[in-house]
Amino acid sequence: MRFSNILKGALLCGVVAVAGSLTGLAPMTGSPANAQSAMQRPAETLVLSIGRGQLIQLPGTMTDLFVADTGVADVQVKSSRQLYVFGKAGGETTLYASNAAGQVVYSATVRVGSNLDSIDQMLTLAMPDAKVRVSTLNGVVLLTGTVGAPVDSAEAERLVQAFVGDNVKVISRLQTATPMQVNLQVRIAEVSRSLVKEIGANLLTRDLTGGFQFGVSRASRNFASIRDTLDVTTLPRIDASGQFGLPAGTLSLPFNPATGQFVTGGSTTGFLNGIDGKTAIQAAGRLFGVDIASAFDLAEQVGLITTLSQPNLTALSGETADFLAGGEFPIPINQGLGTTTIEYKNFGVSLAYTPTVLANGRISMRVRPEVSELSSAGSVTLNGFQVPALTIRRAETTVELGSGESFMIAGLLSNNSQNLVDKAPGLGDVPVLGNLFKSTNFRKGETELVIVVTPYLVKPVNANDIKLPTDAFRTPDDLQRLINSQQSDGITGGDRPKPSVAPAEGGSGAPEFGALPSQPRALPSSAAKPQRDAKSGKASPRNGGKPGDLASATPGFSFD
Repeated sequence: MRFSNILKGALLCGVVAVAGSLTGLAPMTGSPANAQSAMQRPAETLVLSIGRGQLIQLPGTMTDLFVADTGVADVQVKSSRQLYVFGKAGGETTLYASNAAGQVVYSATVRVGSNLDSIDQMLTLAMPDAKVRVSTLNGVVLLTGTVGAPVDSAEAERLVQAFVGDNVKVISRLQTATPMQVNLQVRIAEVSRSLVKEIGANLLTRDLTGGFQFGVSRASRNFASIRDTLDVTTLPRIDASGQFGLPAGTLSLPFNPATGQFVTGGSTTGFLNGIDGKTAIQAAGRLFGVDIASAFDLAEQVGLITTLSQPNLTALSGETADFLAGGEFPIPINQGLGTTTIEYKNFGVSLAYTPTVLANGRISMRVRPEVSELSSAGSVTLNGFQVPALTIRRAETTVELGSGESFMIAGLLSNNSQNLVDKAPGLGDVPVLGNLFKSTNFRKGETELVIVVTPYLVKPVNANDIKLPTDAFRTPDDLQRLINSQQSDGITGGDRPKPSVAPAEGGSGAPEFGALPSQPRALPSSAAKPQRDAKSGKASPRNGGKPGDLASATPGFSFD
């Protein structure tokens, strides 16, 4: 049928050409409208799978049929009002059917893909909650729609690629119904108590009597010195036993020939400064002719440390975010040849995590919170610089939980005590008096630490709805600052200046921040005509008939 009509058309054209040459017809001149040819695009799109067909019911009688590429799709005519269209290979072609008068009764763009119905069924079975649409174009499979999680999007693309083979390219434009941004709230709570008790005994003696001399010295520090009030080292010593009614040779004292008297002299004890943070009980005297000085160092220290840190951080699913609120301290490093370089190390409250949103709103994340502070305990001195140590609380783990659920990822309960006794062997074990020959140091510490993480699936909000710590702050003027000693002029419940939208003329039509209109505004039908009329000085009925006045602004855009 198609070839017979083509042959008839060719013969008819030849007859018309011969007749024109014989009769000497002049060239036909007509209006431009008659010279232009009408062009009609396909009215619908027909999607088929390879090896499958569809029966088309025509609205009119078909006398001519045209298929642009029979290698992609072909037809079989059942009657003048019915035809079968079936796919042969992946691709796209065009189908036209016309009647005897040359009018198109049916036209379609035929797209043939790789078993689209089977792909839809497979995705429905694998992901019943997803809404995925499959389209093909020139050997490319396009996936559109909505899935529950990013892993579902990757899984759908992998399943379709395995189904159609490696020769067909699969493009995924799937969107995720679950918000992709995760806000992580971390709470680090710590309570630490410490108790230190320290008792130190110091003893110093000096024997100035003749004969056998005795001395005892024990000190944890240089606490005192015993010295003479009068220098008698240059005076001779003579037996003075008779002066005190003692047997001869019992006592010898310095004798001053100038005065003819024995010089008993004397001694004085000087106590040095104590240790910072300790209380010293000191005593000095003479017993049995022996000068004695003693000091007891007493110290007790009770400490309570409470730490509560709550860092928050928002990140996109699959991306890594980190946060640091603290600082850096310098560390000098000797490079040799008298040169020293400085390196910096972070300290403070830090947080790093990588979230991944899974199906059903579950969140898998790798989290690493840390709290560190400078400490003098364990510090070192390098090239004259004191490098402080760090007290660190750190945890690193991977957990999976839902939005709003909390997990205690780390905890510590520590209770330790230490008792150190420094004593003289034997003497330190003597009851009561043994305390003069020993020192004790007792330390006890209790620490309880908890780290809790809570993730939330979040969406952006209106900027005007966010409350900032500085909203109610106001800077004081000179009068308030100098006379009232005010550091701020804050208002309880105050708000910061915020941008706003000017209302439209008539008091309505102003959009809200962050809101999109449900329907786009239409362009004005004749936005440029009043401007042209104004330029030419003509009156326009839209501006009241006054020449030179521009019409009021109309929402929309004008390209004139």
